[in-house]
Amino acid sequence: MTNHSKIVIACLLAAWAAQANAQEPSHRMSDDSMRRMMSAGLVLPKMDAARGRELFASKGCVVCHSVNGVGGQDAPMLDADLMELPMNPFEFAARMWRGAPAMVEAQEDELGGQIEFTGEELSNIIAFVHDSGEQKQFTAPGLSARCGRSGPVEPS
Repeated sequence: MTNHSKIVIACLLAAWAAQANAQEPSHRMSDDSMRRMMSAGLVLPKMDAARGRELFASKGCVVCHSVNGVGGQDAPMLDADLMELPMNPFEFAARMWRGAPAMVEAQEDELGGQIEFTGEELSNIIAFVHDSGEQKQFTAPGLSARCGRSGPVEPS
């Protein structure tokens, strides 16, 4: 399985988990349904929007994407206020899939190589992209001055 395929699968699972947690209680998956799904061998990662904020900067997503006007302009804005809720994880994954060739090319041009994500890292970034409260803490002064010039940045 290619890294790209692994990222898309992880995205589907992480986005599905975010959707299940974001829905009104009457629309959430029942505990019984969750147990049946888990018995099928699926493991859903914990989603941590604060860690996702850090990863959004350190992995280099911010070079092309912006959140609240902070970041690049070469790719879609990822403001939580622009995201459809409840999140449709399949549409989110489909958008990533359609954009994958361009994203990989941009990563190679801007960062010198393709960004690698673990499933947990991707789930955290997805949580951040859908959390307007956490996004308010994402500011230009919080980013390294080298953002977008020489690769991924570390938040300060």
